[in-house]
Amino acid sequence: MAGFRIRADGLTELRAIPHPAVTVGVEFGDRAFDIHGAQGRMRTGTLAAGLGFGAFRVRTDGVECVQIRLSPVVAYAVLGELTDGVLALDDLWGNATSRLRERLHGARSWPERFALIESELAARLHRGRRADPEVVWAWREIVGSRGRARVGDLAARVGWSRGRLWSRFGAQLGLTPKRAAMLVRFDHAVHRLVRGDAPARVAADGGYVDQSHLHHEIRAFTGTTPAVAANEPWLAADASAWPGSAFEPRPEAAVVLGRQVDRPHATRAGRE
Repeated sequence: MAGFRIRADGLTELRAIPHPAVTVGVEFGDRAFDIHGAQGRMRTGTLAAGLGFGAFRVRTDGVECVQIRLSPVVAYAVLGELTDGVLALDDLWGNATSRLRERLHGARSWPERFALIESELAARLHRGRRADPEVVWAWREIVGSRGRARVGDLAARVGWSRGRLWSRFGAQLGLTPKRAAMLVRFDHAVHRLVRGDAPARVAADGGYVDQSHLHHEIRAFTGTTPAVAANEPWLAADASAWPGSAFEPRPEAAVVLGRQVDRPHATRAGRE
């Protein structure tokens, strides 16, 4: 979990890049995200983006928001069956979303806002449905292998047919095991490019056939070239905003986004 401020000093445009976690955004400053993507245009103060969403542009003239990244097995419980697109969180939680935004607006610090979000998630997790243990295990194997696990091997190890794993995984997590593996592999690769690693080495270490294969998959997920993708502001902020696991909900930092990404203010010690 992280807090973001986008300064209201002129229109700011950012691009959201696919990530192996379900992304939830809640704006609490009485403004909205203007989202442009494959599904068209949407203006909303909240969003929930499943694992399979394509890169989309976000325009705003200043927002304050909390962004949450949820493991898809957690998101299945707190959000319900996932899609491969972007929805307004209001469509999933109804009037509870408006009440949450009001409470976030009235909070006095980022730690207080994070605590409100965690309380909401914990209550919904307690009431929500659980993903199949086999699906949970398969997802964790995909993440642990950095996307190099084979679907057939995963199915055999849980005692399911390949078709059953494909069906149950897709129904509960919002995309197929193969696509999930591609997404995890892409995420690891593009973050290595952000760190400055050579594309040829990233391709070889990541299990890609060659460098052109790596470039093809990055373009497929981001709609742009590896060089451009590696300089996206959201990716540049990841190491600071999400210093721990990116796959489970946990409060980490408050980040200020303007034309450039500033360093975050840590919240572990209770600072704003």
